Amino acid sequence: MIGEVPNVEAGQEFNTRRQAHEAGVHRPLQAGICGTKKTGAESIVVSGGYKDDEDYGDVIVYTGHGGQDSAGNQVSDQTLDDSGNAALVTSLLEGLPVRVLRGHQADTPYAPATGYRYDSLYRVTNYGRKLGIDGFLIWQFRLEAYDGTPTPQMTQQPELPSTPGERGSAAAGRETPGRVTSTVQRIVRSSAVKRQVKQWHDNRCQLCGMRIEVPGGSYSEGAHVRALGAPHNGPDTVGNVLCLCPNCHVMLDAGAIVIEDDLTVIRHGQPAGTLRTDPRHIIDLDCVSHHRERWRQ
Repeated sequence: MIGEVPNVEAGQEFNTRRQAHEAGVHRPLQAGICGTKKTGAESIVVSGGYKDDEDYGDVIVYTGHGGQDSAGNQVSDQTLDDSGNAALVTSLLEGLPVRVLRGHQADTPYAPATGYRYDSLYRVTNYGRKLGIDGFLIWQFRLEAYDGTPTPQMTQQPELPSTPGERGSAAAGRETPGRVTSTVQRIVRSSAVKRQVKQWHDNRCQLCGMRIEVPGGSYSEGAHVRALGAPHNGPDTVGNVLCLCPNCHVMLDAGAIVIEDDLTVIRHGQPAGTLRTDPRHIIDLDCVSHHRERWRQ
């Protein structure tokens, strides 16, 4: 199960991993990452299993799985072929939430005093490879808490880390960015719909044909043709979603690209080929027409 678990709230504590397993928060009794490359990561446990982990409360730099001996020393390089590491890559590429469980063994002021604590949903925002403390290559994943996720109390706030794998000094900026409290209402989008469309097209853009390759997989975006929410009120269905590269997604959203009913692509007012299709993916022409007329007004 990806996302929240019914009847489990942020901050809920468990005496043992077995209890967390039975509640459905983190199913494995030993592994720190639950998930596969196909499904993405359901959950992780921050419990001090890897020396290179860093925990900043609402930001976690989480070391991937693999390459350790029984004493917890890194004795070989990690790879993205590992199912847990591959799962976290998929979570980033697909924008899937990851449940975070913290254990008392973790060397962090955010760890619970005893047992384990569920600390809600985080998103994977970046990943990279670096030379670890023990001298072997490791993969690290940066996870950030979603807005509204309560941060456990601590006595001192360390400086936030740079992007995993990044070396050298960062550009100058504000050391302590200002924060404001706000209430927002968001449309709940079906990640399953976007994932299905992207799977049908193998992450290849239907407009320009680009397939963006990254370590551990490929990247594309699911773009709604008719926008969700007022005043457009488009449906969250596969017929209203295209598999696009980021550039074409922006141009579609901004009206630089429109599509005719015969699926001719019009880019900056000029024909630019035909929308790539798949027999399993039936395009909703009402949504195509709505988008086109919106930008012709």
